[in-house]
Amino acid sequence: MLAFSMSARAKKLKTCLTYVAFLTAMMSGLALRCSAQGVTLYTPYTSISVPPGESINYDIDVINKGGAVANASLSVTGLPKGWTYTAKSGGWSVGQVSVLPRDKKTINLQVLVPLQVNKGTYHFVVRAAGIAQLPLTVIVSQQGTFKTEFTTAQSNMQGAANSMFTYTATLRNGTAADQVYALTAAVPPGWNVNFKADYKQVSSVSIEANKTKDITIEVDPPDETPAGSYKIPLTAATSATSASLNLDMVVTGSYGLQLSTPTGLLSTKTTAGDEKRVELSVKNTGTAGLKDIQLQATAPANWDISFDPKKLDNLDAGATAQVFAIIKADKHAIAGDYVANLEAKTAAVSSKADLRVSVETSLLSGWLGLLIILLALGSVYYLFRKYGRR
Repeated sequence: MLAFSMSARAKKLKTCLTYVAFLTAMMSGLALRCSAQGVTLYTPYTSISVPPGESINYDIDVINKGGAVANASLSVTGLPKGWTYTAKSGGWSVGQVSVLPRDKKTINLQVLVPLQVNKGTYHFVVRAAGIAQLPLTVIVSQQGTFKTEFTTAQSNMQGAANSMFTYTATLRNGTAADQVYALTAAVPPGWNVNFKADYKQVSSVSIEANKTKDITIEVDPPDETPAGSYKIPLTAATSATSASLNLDMVVTGSYGLQLSTPTGLLSTKTTAGDEKRVELSVKNTGTAGLKDIQLQATAPANWDISFDPKKLDNLDAGATAQVFAIIKADKHAIAGDYVANLEAKTAAVSSKADLRVSVETSLLSGWLGLLIILLALGSVYYLFRKYGRR
């Protein structure tokens, strides 16, 4: 009877222990479920529009609203092929975070959109395994490429052959790797093409992946280049990729002007107060016609210089025009050499000539001077004869 009683008590105790264990397990599961239900993933921007090759940075908060520590294993699912991501916190790459009750941890998620991608809308999900998930959307705004682009906003210029043509272009590395581009130009002999980047003359440039660099192109044709239209083919190339750019140039000819005399002798003679006509030659030494050639001079004080004609309306390439400089010296000018600065100029080109003018004593002044000298000598002789014996 006693044995039976002890066995019954043992069975009851075992039953009670089993029931307690069951309740403990139930409470533990309930606690886990409550903890799981208390975790949230949050970021303020869940739909973003970007171009190909962009790196997107999300700050994602793992928020624990429950009463127990939450361990969240993080992953990204549904990411399109070719897309990559990294998750970091505190400078470390992380795959799991532990969050205290009623606290949060911030994860930086970086998603790299590839360069070679189709335009469209893409979806993926950030998951805290078995706890929470955060759907995200990326809209790729344009069709992606995997190439180099060499472009300019202004490809056509016009000017004289003896001027510098300066273009500004942009070189874009549309690949996923850093590239070093060799820059070349196909031009006729005698032409010079210079490339400049970062204010320095270069023959090649280094550009990071999916970055651009501004290139300045200076084209200097020979001065004798005939008027006409010319194309300048440019190439930026590496072993893996290349791009071409064609520049258009309209050469109107070269501008040149020469002011001199028919003999080349830039000197003349005159007398004080007299007017002297000096023949000049104005020659167009360029390959383009010149218009509205103005003639002007800088003369010594109280001198007057004018031109006949006063200006030249047109002068064809290679042609020479005759012009007279009318020089009137100051009537009180002392005998000696003077310089008159002459100039012929247009909006495009000018030429200067320094004319040396020798002022001589006039014949009348010479005779008057001689007469004064003779009168002085006669007066001395008279006085000597009259008073010399006393």
